[in-house]
Amino acid sequence: MRDNGKLTGRGYPAAPVGHHCDHYAGHRFPHLRNRKYGRDEVDVCIVGAGAAGGVLAYILSRAGLSVVVIEAGPFWDPATDFASDELEMTKLGWQDTRLVSGSDPLTMGKNNSGRGVGGGTTHFTGVFLRFHESDFMTYTVDGVGVDWPLRYEDLAPYYDWVERDIRVSGPRHFPWGPFRGPYPFPERDPLSANANAFRRGCEALGIRSTVTPLAIVNAPFDGRPPCINRGFCNQGCMPNSKFSTLIHHIPKAIAAGAEVLSDCMVTQIEVNGQGRVTGVVFRHDGQEHRQKARYVILSNFVVETPRLLLQSASSLFPDGLANSSGMVGKCIMPHSSHDMYALFDEEIRLYKGTPVLATTQDFYETDRQRGFARGYTLHAHGARPVEFAKGLAGAGVWGSELRAALRDYNFYARVTLVGEVLPNEANCVTLSDERDEHGMQRAVVSFSYGPNDNALIQHAVAKGNEILAAAGGKPRYVVPDTAHLMGGCRMGKDPETSVVDADSRCHDVPNLYICSAAVFPTSGGANPTNTVMAIAARTADRLLERLGRLEGMVTEAMAR
Repeated sequence: MRDNGKLTGRGYPAAPVGHHCDHYAGHRFPHLRNRKYGRDEVDVCIVGAGAAGGVLAYILSRAGLSVVVIEAGPFWDPATDFASDELEMTKLGWQDTRLVSGSDPLTMGKNNSGRGVGGGTTHFTGVFLRFHESDFMTYTVDGVGVDWPLRYEDLAPYYDWVERDIRVSGPRHFPWGPFRGPYPFPERDPLSANANAFRRGCEALGIRSTVTPLAIVNAPFDGRPPCINRGFCNQGCMPNSKFSTLIHHIPKAIAAGAEVLSDCMVTQIEVNGQGRVTGVVFRHDGQEHRQKARYVILSNFVVETPRLLLQSASSLFPDGLANSSGMVGKCIMPHSSHDMYALFDEEIRLYKGTPVLATTQDFYETDRQRGFARGYTLHAHGARPVEFAKGLAGAGVWGSELRAALRDYNFYARVTLVGEVLPNEANCVTLSDERDEHGMQRAVVSFSYGPNDNALIQHAVAKGNEILAAAGGKPRYVVPDTAHLMGGCRMGKDPETSVVDADSRCHDVPNLYICSAAVFPTSGGANPTNTVMAIAARTADRLLERLGRLEGMVTEAMAR
């Protein structure tokens, strides 16, 4: 171990670990004066160190490419930076000012973004579901949305690899979709009282449910301990039982030769006269720096990707980089994520255990008798006290009623919706005239639900309340919410209606890739992290094939 470039006794730093901004094998520095690749043109520069960026960095560096990852937020240390404290750990979300508009303006922050190495994987619940076959062809199957240029079969081997690589735990048999299990690690046990109530209510109504597949180990793995049900997954997992790219893929990428720059905000993508990217401009501590690269991959947040592309307009790309289709920033899609609370006679204690331990997807596929297309997942979802209070207050519960609800907090159970939202070009990211501390124009995020979205939400809320009532609860509150922002740079076959192709390569710029939830043409009705990481693994494979660096599929070789 090195601290400020110097080894310390027994390999440990002499003082508590601080935030360093430059990391590569055997080195870490609080400045950029000792860059490994500072003067070089690297093979690949990856913007963003979240779910996709971590996988890309790992696979590409393992294949021998020179890789630099640039991340806007800190390089977190779980031992010193994470705490079992709801208010303190809001810092894991992107808190910068964003302007919102629309009939249903989004709440931006921890619910849909991450900031720092690991991105949203540092504070997600660990839910690790696959998309279904129909998710990739909603227009063909249901006449809504658009078809992906991929099919489930294209991602299946990458889903397999990701789940093995991080040791997803899950049921022996999963009742929905093309993959029915088993998972690399067995399902979690015991379940929380909230999960047991959910499953009891589902059984009473004839609704199938199962223990949720989770990116949380329940046995020792790779130096990480099994989960002990602390329940603070959304505040950063201090023991490292929950997967994040912060603790898994990024350290392995660094060991394989990658350089990771944290606390560095990319402000511009540079392009030469032939319309190819040559690298990026970024700022650190108020100073401007450049990283030259043969290929640039944008794996930053759904809002930040179109913001950066639009910010990078030039004479060759007057409407924004990679935007000849006019689709950059268009068709952003959150998941509808309403919470249904019910009061029970017995204690539930929503804070106990891993937040999501039971799930149903019985309402995932289209049933026209319901009056809307597509569907949703329902989770038994725990809640910490501050989250509970803020949710109720945001839903208009105040005064003596709020006090009474907080008094009875231990007796509430919760069901949470993950609902598909259909793509709509009016839901978009644009630029305002207001600028931030880096000189970049702030993003304007506009969102409104459509009639199909609202009909789906109404059905899901009713079903969630039915489950809670069937378990013996008295439904009390519905808290509207959203989560998992996707879209804005959709993939597709037609350059006139999409931004990237099936390999995540920009139609307009041959050495610029976008690889994140931003490329999703549709949102599905399941948590997206598994799909984001599978797309990243496939994108890395395809890029290596293009470079002639792949002998057989990388995922198969690495699995061996």
